[in-house]
Amino acid sequence: MPATRKDQIAMIAYVPALAGDDDRPLAVVHAMERAHPGLRIGLMISDEGQLIPLPDRDAFVARESSRGEMPPLRSTDNDFRVSVTGWGIPAGLCPGGRAQFEFHVALPLSADGIAAAAILLEAVAETGRAFWGHATPVSAAVDIAHQTKSRPDDRKPPPRGLPVIKSPGAMRSPEIPHRLGWLNYWSDAAARSIGFPDPARDAELHSRARRTATGAWVVRLTDAPLDLDNPAHLDALKRAYESFPEIGGRAAP
Repeated sequence: MPATRKDQIAMIAYVPALAGDDDRPLAVVHAMERAHPGLRIGLMISDEGQLIPLPDRDAFVARESSRGEMPPLRSTDNDFRVSVTGWGIPAGLCPGGRAQFEFHVALPLSADGIAAAAILLEAVAETGRAFWGHATPVSAAVDIAHQTKSRPDDRKPPPRGLPVIKSPGAMRSPEIPHRLGWLNYWSDAAARSIGFPDPARDAELHSRARRTATGAWVVRLTDAPLDLDNPAHLDALKRAYESFPEIGGRAAP
């Protein structure tokens, strides 16, 4: 699993578990390259962090995905380093007891990466048939991840006054997003599960959202990449949680 750094945008798409002959990992790679002309994902990242060229990448990815795996891959361009990998999550750790697969992408927190983030999130999520997903600068994603409380004895409050959210395995459905991010991908089912868009409540978010070909939504929480040291950005994140109590399993049953 390639490490993410604070100068990166972390992207995750939560999708149904891979089947034995599932071609989604290779399809995701192709979709990313189509979405960002010039992007070529042609290197594998070894366990030691070495970059290994893949002369027949498609055959390699197809072979690995037939085993339910997706190796860590990286772009060949050192000036625009994009990595993608994925792994399965067992049913007992997933919402509703339904096993999932996660696609993880990292791209630079640079002008090029910021410009490409939304289109790459859409490409990965739509091709992977995601329930939901997000793309968030790593520095903000770390604080957001600390909202999750998996143990009853963990009484430390989340950072920055953010609300507590349930662990994924304690949530009732994979269609309900587990948390918010800077760019949010909500499938049509996910959007309906949280009540987006509500014309009276969501006018501001709706102005920064667009519908995809499958009826999903890509929703931008803030115009600039989410920075929780910026009071306006932190306030926008808190307001969004207040608007969607279903996110993170916080709504009353």
